[in-house]
Amino acid sequence: MKKQKKIVLAYSGGLDTSIILKWLQENYNAEVIAYTADIGQEMDRKKIIKNAKALGTQKIIIENLKDLFVKDYVYPMIRGHAIYEGVYLLGTSIARPLIAKRQVTLAKKFKAYAVSHGSTGKGNDQVRFELGYHYFGPKLKVIAPWRIWKFNSRTDLIRYAKKNKIPVPKDKKGAPPFSVDDNLYHTSTEGKVLENPKNAAPEFIFQKTASPEKAPNKASFVTIGFKNSDPIIVNGKKLSPGNLLQKLNVLAGKNGIGRVDLVENRFIGIKSRGIYETPGGTLLMAAHRAIESVTLDKETMHKKDNIMPKYAELIYNGYWYSKARFELQKIVDLKRNKVNGSVKLKLYKGNITIISRQTKSKAYSMKKVSFEENKTFNKSNVEKFINFHKKKLR
Repeated sequence: MKKQKKIVLAYSGGLDTSIILKWLQENYNAEVIAYTADIGQEMDRKKIIKNAKALGTQKIIIENLKDLFVKDYVYPMIRGHAIYEGVYLLGTSIARPLIAKRQVTLAKKFKAYAVSHGSTGKGNDQVRFELGYHYFGPKLKVIAPWRIWKFNSRTDLIRYAKKNKIPVPKDKKGAPPFSVDDNLYHTSTEGKVLENPKNAAPEFIFQKTASPEKAPNKASFVTIGFKNSDPIIVNGKKLSPGNLLQKLNVLAGKNGIGRVDLVENRFIGIKSRGIYETPGGTLLMAAHRAIESVTLDKETMHKKDNIMPKYAELIYNGYWYSKARFELQKIVDLKRNKVNGSVKLKLYKGNITIISRQTKSKAYSMKKVSFEENKTFNKSNVEKFINFHKKKLR
């Protein structure tokens, strides 16, 4: 008897990937392994398993990757201050490479011939998944249902779902739903009323953050401790990467911090409008820049700032596992061992204020910057310095 082929599907347990799970079984005569990466999104493990089993899947794998996700994917971005088009902290972009890597690992373990994802044919995620698949499993077949199936509308999908007894949420029976991506680092919301950039984002779509108007009238304070450029302590307590980010999400979220409304330029060439919430990440960015300001030299800091736009664009475009990103990461991390200390922040109605920076580093010299007379800085050399740069104007 011929052995049945296997496909590893990135499975969320929602409507779209449930439809894909059934569709793959029907169209490829294959065993579909449903894979869910737990990277901090809202999820019901029992429901995922129940839905997948009801659709004929015997192997359902759910992995807790929260600490790995934060430590090996989010933290390197924080060290690089990666921001796309001025405001986007790349929360969706950075999740796909990890999921793709784990899918390929499982495909090799279970001798699957293909991997599949539920990204639409208009978005960036299809690129991010598939570049990851290619890096780790170049010989694996990639199945992208949204680019090849014959469903032409949401109505077609709903009809297929009902035919196969796939539960359809009430809000997905009519107009296309909001597209929501959620993980420990961020939540993004797109679609429906947001597609027209003249429309204000309705308050009910926000999941991780309170509105600044409804945030507490009293400020909150948080102290973040860094070692080798990574955050390890919050308010004196050492935490795992996943727990640290979650704690900061709660603190920042209740104070209305971390909201972004962006019309972005997608890699595939179209513009889209998205609402992003990255509360804890926004705190980490502010605190990390603050600790670097008293621990790193000017040349290193400016070199990092110069490469950041390219570094962020590579991540956005799906090039996390590229030689170009690896090379830029070396620059980002060149002197990370010097970035140690703590930063105290004040959080109030959507705003972050730096209260203090503490470090044992000698990069910042109080003697040199003091307005009191001192002998540590030779002011007579300043005129020579200015005259040298005057020549560069011509």
